[in-house]
Amino acid sequence: MIFQTPLKKAVLIKRYKRFLADVVLEDGTETTIYCANTGAMTGCAEAGDTVLYSTSDNKKRKYQYTWEFTITQQGHWICVNTAKANSLVAEAIAQQQIPELLGYEHCKAEVKYGEENSRIDFLLTDEHKVDCYIEVKSCTLLDEREQANNGYFPDAVTTRGQKHLRELIEMKQQGHRSVLLFAVLHSGIKSVQPADFIDKKYAALFDQAKIAGVEVLYYFPNLSDYLITTK
Repeated sequence: MIFQTPLKKAVLIKRYKRFLADVVLEDGTETTIYCANTGAMTGCAEAGDTVLYSTSDNKKRKYQYTWEFTITQQGHWICVNTAKANSLVAEAIAQQQIPELLGYEHCKAEVKYGEENSRIDFLLTDEHKVDCYIEVKSCTLLDEREQANNGYFPDAVTTRGQKHLRELIEMKQQGHRSVLLFAVLHSGIKSVQPADFIDKKYAALFDQAKIAGVEVLYYFPNLSDYLITTK
């Protein structure tokens, strides 16, 4: 995941209207930046957290800066730009960092599939293997009430996520390989489970998918690398 310009730091004042956040830049200037995250961002957007933002050279954009990462006051790294989850997974697949997904000749992104007009995040194909459909979900909700370092998905009710589980079940029933891959984008999370206290229907479909043979995988990128490797 390469950024066109080095990430810079700011301090979060508040996030609002889902896609906007006010921050204080390193020179003391207050400004508004774009937030590419439609979720609740629970625990990822507390006033006083450090924000790492990228800078766009697109003069047509209303907001020049995009919120990419949070460093919480507890020292956790969080990738809040959910659009980056697929980039991280694509790199991991290409670099053979996910053992369960090795051995495929081709990897295509955003392929239309299913009966509900969906697009699979990644389709792996090889003439010697059955097709592998991979749906990626980013996990950033840390909740340690029951267990330390425990993460949950989703952080808000997701009818889209429910649809994707139904599609994965259908692909498995058709004889393909179906994979639900959690990209864990919070350095404090070491395990993930469905958030039935947020979306009971998703949690029920998750259980149905596992029974149907949908594989559940987890990818834990080292997020702090991106402060020093971006260019």
